[in-house]
Amino acid sequence: MMTVFTQEQATALLADLIQIRSVNDDEVQVADYLQQLFAGHGIAARVLPLTGNRANLIAEIGRGEPVLAFSGHMDVVAPGNGWHTDPFHLTTREGTFYGRGVADMKAGLAAMVIAMIELHAQGLPKRGTIRLLATAGEEVGEAGSAWFAAQGDMADVAGLIVGEPSSIAAASAAEKGSYDIEFTSKGQAAHSSMPENGANALLPLMQFLVQAEAAFAQVPAGKMGPLRFNVDVCHGGEQVNSLPDSATALVNVRTIPEFNNDQVTEKLADLLNQANAAGAQISMRALMNEWPIATAADNRLLQLVTTIGAKYAHQPVQTGPTPGITDASNLVKGKPEAFPFVIYGPGNATMHQADESLPAAMYFDFIAVYQELALAFLDQG
Repeated sequence: MMTVFTQEQATALLADLIQIRSVNDDEVQVADYLQQLFAGHGIAARVLPLTGNRANLIAEIGRGEPVLAFSGHMDVVAPGNGWHTDPFHLTTREGTFYGRGVADMKAGLAAMVIAMIELHAQGLPKRGTIRLLATAGEEVGEAGSAWFAAQGDMADVAGLIVGEPSSIAAASAAEKGSYDIEFTSKGQAAHSSMPENGANALLPLMQFLVQAEAAFAQVPAGKMGPLRFNVDVCHGGEQVNSLPDSATALVNVRTIPEFNNDQVTEKLADLLNQANAAGAQISMRALMNEWPIATAADNRLLQLVTTIGAKYAHQPVQTGPTPGITDASNLVKGKPEAFPFVIYGPGNATMHQADESLPAAMYFDFIAVYQELALAFLDQG
């Protein structure tokens, strides 16, 4: 179905995106690049500044309803160590691409962009609109998708494809929530030889965290599996012979529809009240509060993916909830259960790792898949 971009040109576009070091920042450089690319093909796109060097981008082809949204994020995680190639140079070896963000998710974003350009060049879609919502900050905080949701850019959307890495043979219409919380415990410093003259801020915090973990372990598993309460960071004290006067802990809770973020907050408030009534001085503050998303397993987009995707995967497309969170947490929140939504994009388990990679053929396949999915959905809408 590709007519404008050869595989060499599609590869060059992806290489340009990989070269932009949008590590948890500088998405405006990606947005500017895409805006100029779209303009060169007669498609208007707007760069939407957020803060500093962070920006979203929105572009549309077609007109009227129904509206199908493509969502892809422009940021990547830090490269880390252990690479055998330059992480910000797209390397091709034996049919595989290597580079930071090639799986998560600049290949997915590039495939969506090329798919829109290809369709526009053919005068498509004849019915409805395809809207690209390219976001900033997905890897930390999901500020870009929250901005789009707050501005109403999802209000008229009839279906959403999130291009996060799933592989050509797997897709999802559900994801757990992610709730990041900071707990702060206050005490009074004292010499360790005279603890009666102070109050150890760390001890009650540790006791509270153990009680909370035990309490959430009793929550029954849901359709997406168990709720997870993870204590990831704990710090208190400066030296070994002094009681700490303050202590902090960072917790990540992976929530499920059967026990959502509000219920977690309520349970934690009860446990905090008990701890503080017994003499602790612990407070909590939400750092990120993204809800679980679960749409109907038979929604129209997921049905189309299992049909169209199977032709390219040469096997049935497996479906099930994804363990991570995506921008769908903001974009789908508030939509009815029957809302057509799918997470489907080029990628594999190497995301966030050294030597992040992607089969080149999968990237090219998704350029075609996104075109077929969009037209089939809009024709049915």
